[in-house]
Amino acid sequence: MLLETDTIELVPDTTQHRDTAASYEVVRQYTEDLCEPLQLEDYIPQPIDFVSPPKWHLAHTSWFFEEFILVKFQKNYERYHSDFSYLFNSYYNHMGSRVVRTDRGNITRPGVKEVYKYRSYVNEAMQQLMADDLTPELEELIILGLNHEQQHQELLITDLKYIFGHNPIFPVYKKGFSLTEVQNEETGWAKIEKGIYEIGFREGDFHYDNELGQHKVYLEDFAINKALVTNGEYSEFIEDGGYQNFDLWLDEGWQWVNANEAQGPLYWHKIEGEWHNYTLGGLQKVNPSSVLCHVNFYEASAFAAWKGMRLPTEFEWEAASPQLAWGQRWEWTHSAYLPYPRFSKAPGAIGEYNGKFMINQMVLRGGSTATSPGHSRATYRNFFHPHLQWQCMGVRLIR
Repeated sequence: MLLETDTIELVPDTTQHRDTAASYEVVRQYTEDLCEPLQLEDYIPQPIDFVSPPKWHLAHTSWFFEEFILVKFQKNYERYHSDFSYLFNSYYNHMGSRVVRTDRGNITRPGVKEVYKYRSYVNEAMQQLMADDLTPELEELIILGLNHEQQHQELLITDLKYIFGHNPIFPVYKKGFSLTEVQNEETGWAKIEKGIYEIGFREGDFHYDNELGQHKVYLEDFAINKALVTNGEYSEFIEDGGYQNFDLWLDEGWQWVNANEAQGPLYWHKIEGEWHNYTLGGLQKVNPSSVLCHVNFYEASAFAAWKGMRLPTEFEWEAASPQLAWGQRWEWTHSAYLPYPRFSKAPGAIGEYNGKFMINQMVLRGGSTATSPGHSRATYRNFFHPHLQWQCMGVRLIR
């Protein structure tokens, strides 16, 4: 049964499925498997602007295959419904107008059953298309679509946690499943010698355009912790008045603390003097030895300052990655999300995938317990605004 135990390996590793049609079936089915524990009402809510309802994720991932592939490559293809092009576009201006992001929860019609019919319609057309020999261009787009859906599988999991975590009775998504209760695999410090390092994508089956533009950087000597910050370590920061000491925070971070009356990581609640946190398995006491999760860049930076250390740059992180057991958390770096040298934005809608977001965001590296195995790489550049906490974000320190 899906998610019967608290397992890290959530999503099938599609690198084991070399056949494109087989990979398509595995990835698409898993998105629906993630929705298996849901009740009908769980598909609809959008409690905050950056969270999308599960129903929208189901429809949008089908929209991607329909608009980017079937409309272009399937002869005489008819869209499932003319309104869906508008309702389930995310941010692609090249693909026409779209619903404002904050209104995704207002899309009560089409209903959940209709969205599943839409997925079946698109799946059948895609299987027909893939029954013939695929051109390199078509296969590349399908693989992009599968990686896009894997990104949405992770978003679906973390959006569900936000939806359930802000329900006053803290409902259980799946009994015994917490997602974030993991321990560090290694301890100690990895020493990185000063020198020139190659940064960026090298060889492999798939990559995003923001990883391209391999280039050299010079790094000074540094030591990076092989262990991520734990709940117990962060609890000490809280109890020492970390959220009351303005001297530890970047100015924007201190504004965020005061505007939100922040007292701890997302999902942490102090009950009768003890810290508890919401997990997808329900409300539990905070385990001090588990790896910290759901802190934003401001919190990560303040904690590092409290420890007398700092966050790595994304270049330091990539240079050190062979010596790290990474993949439990998306790890904040102190690098702005900017283009690499020789970065070139692809023409058309595909070019909107990464390049237009290279402003006011910070880079995270690694992957998390919600990330599809095989989906992330040492060169993978995730990026979010510094105030956001709802992804599985953690902290690794440099001294």
